[in-house]
Amino acid sequence: MNDFLLGFTYPFRSLKFFFAHPKLLAYSITPMLINLIIYGGIFILSYSWLINNIEKWLGADQTDAGFWLEALHVVLLVLSFVLLLFICYLLFVVLGGLITAPFNEEISQRVEEIVTKGTIQHKTGFWEDAYVSIKGEAEKIVFYLVILFLIFLLNFVPLVGNVFSAVIATIFSFFYNALDFLDYPMTRKKMKFKEKLKVTRSGKLVTYGFGCTAFLLMFLPIVNVFMKPILVVAGTSLYYEKNYHLQS
Repeated sequence: MNDFLLGFTYPFRSLKFFFAHPKLLAYSITPMLINLIIYGGIFILSYSWLINNIEKWLGADQTDAGFWLEALHVVLLVLSFVLLLFICYLLFVVLGGLITAPFNEEISQRVEEIVTKGTIQHKTGFWEDAYVSIKGEAEKIVFYLVILFLIFLLNFVPLVGNVFSAVIATIFSFFYNALDFLDYPMTRKKMKFKEKLKVTRSGKLVTYGFGCTAFLLMFLPIVNVFMKPILVVAGTSLYYEKNYHLQS
């Protein structure tokens, strides 16, 4: 349990590291703005459209709308909000991850240089880094969507399917979010995807604690935009501090 708590609190302890190095903050501005436009634009426009149309579909905007109609309107708004959060989370993971991959790679490189005191040399250029990081991001996204689809199929198992799928989806989300932010130094090493999975699993409860916090922060609207660069810092730092790199 101590290992889980260590992983769980690691992103918050990384805040001091993040703000102690102004260059990391400078590198984070561009991906923050990109993600803010992507996430904020999709969420605000979609929810505004839902609010207006749900009210019209139900007729709740009429002066003679009854109590039950108003109650149904509130319930649908809440359900729409939760569903939209989930959809935006998926888009944030998929679209935001691909677009900001080169920028997050730059942040991770700077962290690696600081943590290893420059003992690990990285000599490729920006465009090669961009290609490698986007390719690595695409591999993760395919893995993520395939596993989500398989978990979704569990819902069709009678009686226990919904419970199993919810539990497995939660555990998988923790693991994937840990993989997502531990991945940057592994991608620079040009590790195969199977090796990345093995290294991420080697952290055991630390991995799942870190992934739990990363998942919760990534699910929160707007908060996720500002926390993602910090999670990139935390993932790279954790990779070396807890010797994930010795498992590769």
